[in-house]
Amino acid sequence: MFLQRRNRILRQSPAIRSMVAETILTPNDFIVPLFINEGEHYKEEIASMPGYYRMSLDNTVKEVKELWSMGLKSVLLFIKCKDELKDNKGTEALNPKGLMQRSIRAIKEACPDMLVMTDIALDPFSSFGHDGIVEGSAIVNDATVEVLAQMSVSHAQAGADFVAPSDMMDGRIAAIREALEENGLNNTGIMSYSAKYASCFYGPFRDALDSAPGFGDKKTYQMDYSNRLEAVKETLMDVEEGADIVMVKPALAYLDIIREVKNAVSVPVSAYNISGEYAMIKAAARMGWIDENKAILETLTAIKRAGADLIATYFAKDAVKLIS
Repeated sequence: MFLQRRNRILRQSPAIRSMVAETILTPNDFIVPLFINEGEHYKEEIASMPGYYRMSLDNTVKEVKELWSMGLKSVLLFIKCKDELKDNKGTEALNPKGLMQRSIRAIKEACPDMLVMTDIALDPFSSFGHDGIVEGSAIVNDATVEVLAQMSVSHAQAGADFVAPSDMMDGRIAAIREALEENGLNNTGIMSYSAKYASCFYGPFRDALDSAPGFGDKKTYQMDYSNRLEAVKETLMDVEEGADIVMVKPALAYLDIIREVKNAVSVPVSAYNISGEYAMIKAAARMGWIDENKAILETLTAIKRAGADLIATYFAKDAVKLIS
């Protein structure tokens, strides 16, 4: 048999496959989420996220130094607020001496070149566990946006390089950009959760921060997972309002959305490989049903192949060890 073209020639050895690989993971691709709690010398494994931890600030600083030594250059901060500090307006989110603000300053002092991104949403601070202010049974938009803008300024003044609004309120990117500019914080970037879907895969994350909604769900502000074109519309609006980076969340069940967004915008696209996606791989690996290391690399490669320039993932440290 004579064949003019034999495609298998480019697959016949690891060296050849590596040489012609179209998608290559590097440490520069990853954003590392960190969960921070009050206290000292504290490190607690999150039950629904095996191998991932809530840590006190002192241990978080140690972790950041280790991440930097591994070549990981960006962290995304989430804090666990004490119940007694929570209220409907997220007042603690604006405290200049609050845990988030202290964490930003401590990390930048210990590792000045680490890129620090911060979560902007009210749910960790809300007595209702929602991303916005509650009136009756409704999550109100405009009053929430005002608080989110103030929150962003507070984080930027503490030293955050990027604020990352994850709330999905209408108009918050424009309001945040305006507030940053008015306060002379011209160099602070915005990574917008532009296409954030109402997903069942967030459960472990809410365990980590004790931020599950106290009533109802988040479907009046997070997106319907049936919709594709809406994601492009939301993202284009965020770019127009001043977003520097846009995000699709979740990632694994939304690879088509990542590609749609990548094709539509000229700013970097990030994707969040979320807690439920992490937990599924961990659980299946513990049962012996899949090879964990192979699943990690295949999953992250798929997200990047779909169009993500950046990937927020709990597998960042594992991935760096595997690809190196």
